[in-house]
Amino acid sequence: MQLLKDILYKVSVNKVYGSTDVSISNIKFDSRKAGRNDLFVAQKGVSVDGHIYIEKAIKLGVAAVVCEVLPQKLNGMVTYVEVEDSNSALAIIASNYHANPSQKLKLIGITGTNGKTTIATLLYDLFRKAGYKVGLLSTVKILVDETEYVATHTTPDSVSINHYLQLMNQSGVAYCFMEVSSHGIHQKRTEGLYFTGGIFTNLTHDHLDYHKSFSEYRDVKKSFFDSLPKSAFALVNSDDKNGLIMLQNTKARKVTYARKSMADYKVKILENQFSGLLLSVDGMEVWVKLIGSFNASNMLAIYATADLLGFDQIETLQILSQLESVDGRFQQFMSDGGITVIIDYAHTPDALKNVLETINDIRTGNENIITVVGCGGDRDRTKRPKIGHIASALSSQVIFTSDNPRLEDPQFILEEIEAGVEAQNYKKTLSILDREQAIKTASKLAVKGDILLVAGKGHETYQEINGVRSDFDDYKKVRIILKEMHK
Repeated sequence: MQLLKDILYKVSVNKVYGSTDVSISNIKFDSRKAGRNDLFVAQKGVSVDGHIYIEKAIKLGVAAVVCEVLPQKLNGMVTYVEVEDSNSALAIIASNYHANPSQKLKLIGITGTNGKTTIATLLYDLFRKAGYKVGLLSTVKILVDETEYVATHTTPDSVSINHYLQLMNQSGVAYCFMEVSSHGIHQKRTEGLYFTGGIFTNLTHDHLDYHKSFSEYRDVKKSFFDSLPKSAFALVNSDDKNGLIMLQNTKARKVTYARKSMADYKVKILENQFSGLLLSVDGMEVWVKLIGSFNASNMLAIYATADLLGFDQIETLQILSQLESVDGRFQQFMSDGGITVIIDYAHTPDALKNVLETINDIRTGNENIITVVGCGGDRDRTKRPKIGHIASALSSQVIFTSDNPRLEDPQFILEEIEAGVEAQNYKKTLSILDREQAIKTASKLAVKGDILLVAGKGHETYQEINGVRSDFDDYKKVRIILKEMHK
């Protein structure tokens, strides 16, 4: 139990009705989970306004309510706190309630369209191999030292973030690496957190269903760097024209990394093969197991972060050479029939372009590239024709299929993808709604030496159709299909 007045520290409060000396058991923003002596925070969500559930929460026994708009009738047994922004208030309250756990470890936030999961996960792996207790908050999983929790969002809600950070404090975690999504920043989930550093990877076409315009998407990312303290570092990819924009108003130490442009940290690709990359990092050579120019940039970001946190450069390079690719990120294997299979999460035009260009750069020229790809439903529709254009232009054969259609008509999604295919590439395309059937067809088309790319879902182990999730793991599916074919 904590007193309400103690967990309101640093919250922008307009008015308080009732006593702040009441004891609070837990913080809830979902009225269905509210209970006796809880604090209920009413948020104005994207589709639901939590203010309409204030009375329900009170009937369940909450001691206090934080809201932007007070109910017309107040209950004398409940304390009401009127605030400017419930999202911001929830984040600060959650941090205070959990004893501000981000201040007791070094928290590094990674943001950008692509590369967040790879950088966060491999930083976790690197620091673990260096002998530290480490935390990870990512799209794929949440790790408190060695204990794993299921991730439901790229950036969890602010109560969950602080809960996991507090568990990390209790476990003696020294460093935590956290993916910071544009949704999370916009919804103030990261407010009240103390970041030791922030990393910007790149900014490409994504989430325009939510942000409405690219400039809004960019400015939301920028606000993360604007909020970094003077004691933190802001590490940005200067190969991306938006990198320097991220640094414009930050108080943090400004640092750049790049492969093609001038920067504080530089990388050069010496060899690029399906078995890995030979890199020159600030003049020192290192062989890494990851593939593609985008991963050269990711590895440089990891190296630079370790250096900024005081790690020995030679030791960092030695550990970098040991790191394995992240599940669903250019994850590959060779089938019994001699087909190179690549599973990748690429679900944005830029990510798909990077993966296909990498494959084209490495292949000798005789192999066919057969791509299976789709687009998720109820998401940014403007990227669908771009995906169709890129996949058909850079593949020998492409099969468009369902990803997670969610509540949308999968046939309609396919038609929007097909709209981006140029006339000269029509003959290279097929459309098969059923994803398993699409993978089977692609596997039959592939012969020894060919490269089969299954893109879009990566680490995901489900497919969502009409709001129902069923088991579907691209990696497992394609392995089983090819094994059956080559018995």
